[in-house]
Amino acid sequence: MKRRKALGVIGGAAAWPLTVLAQQPKHVPRIGFLVTGSIESPEARASLKAFGRGLREYGYIDGQNVLVEVRAADLKVEQFPALASELVRLNVDLIVASNSLAARAAQQATTTIPIVVPVMGDPVGDGLVASLARPGGNITGLTFLGPQLVPKRLALLKEALPTISQVAALWHPGAYGERTMNDMMNEAEAAALALGVHLRLVAVRVPDDLDRAFSKVAEQRADALLIFPSPMLFNQRKRIVDLAAENRLPLMAMGKEFVQLGGFMSYGADITDFNRLCVAYVDKILKGAKPAELPVEQPTNFALFINLKTAKTLGVEIPPSLLARADEVIE
Repeated sequence: MKRRKALGVIGGAAAWPLTVLAQQPKHVPRIGFLVTGSIESPEARASLKAFGRGLREYGYIDGQNVLVEVRAADLKVEQFPALASELVRLNVDLIVASNSLAARAAQQATTTIPIVVPVMGDPVGDGLVASLARPGGNITGLTFLGPQLVPKRLALLKEALPTISQVAALWHPGAYGERTMNDMMNEAEAAALALGVHLRLVAVRVPDDLDRAFSKVAEQRADALLIFPSPMLFNQRKRIVDLAAENRLPLMAMGKEFVQLGGFMSYGADITDFNRLCVAYVDKILKGAKPAELPVEQPTNFALFINLKTAKTLGVEIPPSLLARADEVIE
């Protein structure tokens, strides 16, 4: 500071405007980031690591030319509204809401601060955007098409286990908007009917419901387990995989993370990597683009993961034709 003052005196009046400009602090963008689990949870760490990788790809470094303010709901999604409001009071330049639940809370907290959502279920059905092509408000991002893929997952499960007739489905009421949830349920029921499978829906409202839910599944004598998309259920994947193993239930999930932990099968987009991909939106918005004019991106690649080791433990022989189509087989 002393040196700058001296240069101003030496340079005289002609140099004053340049000195003033040099002393103006450069604005460092602040990004609020809402996560579902605790900051120490594997889900949050993986999401933030992917987001950091994306930032670096676009030339941003947290703590230098961008500041990331993380707020974690600790698996209590009812805290999202308060956390979103806190970020608004901090006057962040942009909010990254990790999923549809976080996005709804952020949407209610602000209509002016741009919101980027890496993992949306059905953004139109949930009322987050007017359309995928022209979002129209202050929200944009990516959709992983999780709810829309439930019939496909059920069909793959039936292909892997042709003799099953009873499939239990864990679902989280309120994971998405009412329209999205109704559409997901109706499409799942229609798919089950077409496949000759009885679908038994078991609600899991909070993590503490999981033990009770699996007891109910056991009472129903289900042949297999389908996991409906939900940020909360995704965060509880280790416990779900362990409980499925205890009950000797082959499970079909929405993400590879379940299979990597010992789950039977999964089909879907790479959810964790969406946190990296969303930085493309962050970069455009920080450079002046409007969320209303940035189309929501849909995935084009969906991966089928099969845990052959788990299949053998369960005494299941997977058809060779299905194994040949798998993107990754864990042995």
